[in-house]
Parts: sequence; C-alpha cells; structure tokens
Amino acid sequence: MSERVLFPRTAARRSGHLQVDDLHRIYWEQIGKSGGIPVVFLHGGPGSGISEAHRRFFDPETFDVVLFDQRGTGRSAPLAELRGNTTQDLITDIERLREHFGIEQWIVFGGSWGSTLALAYGEAHPERCLGFVLRGIFLGTEREVDWFLHGMGQFFPEAERRFVGFLPEQERGDLLAHYLRRLVAEDPEIHQPAADCWAGYEAACSSLLPLPAIGGEEPQRALSLARLEAHYFANRMFLEPGQLLAQLDRIRHLPAVIVQGRYDVICPISTAAQLAAAWPEAKFEIVPDAGHSAMEPGIARSLIEAMESIRQTIRP
Repeated sequence: MSERVLFPRTAARRSGHLQVDDLHRIYWEQIGKSGGIPVVFLHGGPGSGISEAHRRFFDPETFDVVLFDQRGTGRSAPLAELRGNTTQDLITDIERLREHFGIEQWIVFGGSWGSTLALAYGEAHPERCLGFVLRGIFLGTEREVDWFLHGMGQFFPEAERRFVGFLPEQERGDLLAHYLRRLVAEDPEIHQPAADCWAGYEAACSSLLPLPAIGGEEPQRALSLARLEAHYFANRMFLEPGQLLAQLDRIRHLPAVIVQGRYDVICPISTAAQLAAAWPEAKFEIVPDAGHSAMEPGIARSLIEAMESIRQTIRP
C-alpha cells in the first residue's frame, strides 16, 4: 500500500486564493518547512486538481511546497471554465504564484498532464527552475491523444465498451467532438453523465491493480476533469507540434528525474523513453510493477526517492 510509503499526513501551513485575471481565481496551499527548498506541484488532468495525498510526497522537514488547483479545477473558480484556459495561461499563473510567494527558483514536480505543463513552464522560464521530477510522461502529441481515445481499450476493453457505448452509434466515429459537445452543454442532465463516463474510463485504466482510491469521481471533479481534458485535447494542448522535445535544450542543463510505470496504459512508457533519449542527462526510473497512478506503491516510493536525489544535487 502507498500509505506505508508516503510521508505522514500534514496540514497546509497557509492557503488562499490568487486572482490571476478578471475571471479566474486559483486556490493555493503551502506545506512543509518555511525557508526550505522551494517546490511547485503541478497536478494532472488537465482538470483533476490537488488532494491531501499529494502533500505526502514531500519531506516536510526539507521542502517548502506550493500546490495549487489549476484554472477551472478543484477549489479554483469558476469551476470547469474554459474561457481563458490554455497552457500559456497556466504558465503565466505559475509565474504569478512564484512572484506572490517571493520565490526566486523552485523544483518543478509534475505527473501526467503535470509533466507536460512542467516541461512547457520550464522551457518558458528555465532561469526559475532548480530541477524537475516528472512522472507518467505525456508530451501532448496527437498520437498520445489518439491512444487515450482509441488505444487504451486494447488493455481495458470493458472500460472502452462503456466509454464508446455511451454515445449513440452514429456519433462514435468522432469520440472527442461528440463528448466535447455534451461536456460544454449548460444543462447538467447533458454534461454530467458524459463527464461521469469520461472520468470513469480514465480511472479504470489508471493503475496496474485496482486501488482503493480508484472508482467513481465526485460529480464536480468529474466535470472539471472531463471538460478540461476534452478542451485541451481538441486544441492540441495549446502546443506546437513537437514543441516540448524541440525546446528541451533550454532545460537539459538542469537536474531531472523521470519516473515511469512499466505498465502505464494511459501514458505508455514509449513516450517516457522518447523523452529520456532526448534528455540523456536525466535519470530515468522505470517502476517494474506499476501503471499510471502516482498512488501505486512503486511510483510513490520512486517519487520520494527522486525528490531526495534532486535535493542532494541542489544541496549536497
């Protein structure tokens, strides 16, 4: 159980909201040691939000960690809002948070979509980064989006049947467009069932073995996850084709650890291997008995070890 691997439960030292534009207010919280090594935590999705469990990857006697709900997610407001919600907006928000806390540089920690955002942020602001811990690599390519929509069913056919079968037969030729049309509908009787089905599909495919936390999502979290993921997928993650690998030289001089589950079906290991090949200076840790979820024991252990590795690089 990952419960035995993670650091003890800890309360947020501080929390609040930051108004980042005329529409969006993002929720943030700070944990750990005041004056410790700064870290920013980037959650997955887009749209999944932070949880108390995410605090437990970090030694509270060593790190000073900022966690936040990205636009439209969790306790940020407005919930599931697509206006003003792009990768570039999120990069700007990270910088606003850094300035808000008076942090000069920090370690960037992100998994799944959080690894995408971490790379995009780092390449935009390399001078603000101490290093990277990246998990379940997603580079935001059309191939990866196509795999999510059409490939995961090779391993989880029952989940795919539910996901595809939710739509009328005549709409199954373009799953993304027809899910997105429902997810952006104002009527909860239209958007919520689609969101529940989308979130359930992802949850069913996220771990090698079933985890206690894997199951039905809260309706609001399912909506933000599904609506924002579909929005970002439809807009190619607001990235240029091949952008993250093409600009990798901007951060290759910084320490990095890549943690990847061998049997990750949501973000297959081939993508992590591609990143590792382009970034040979990074440590590439393959967890042999894990899928995608950060809560799997092997993944959680490797993430904690990765943070210690980066700490030793920064402060021997």
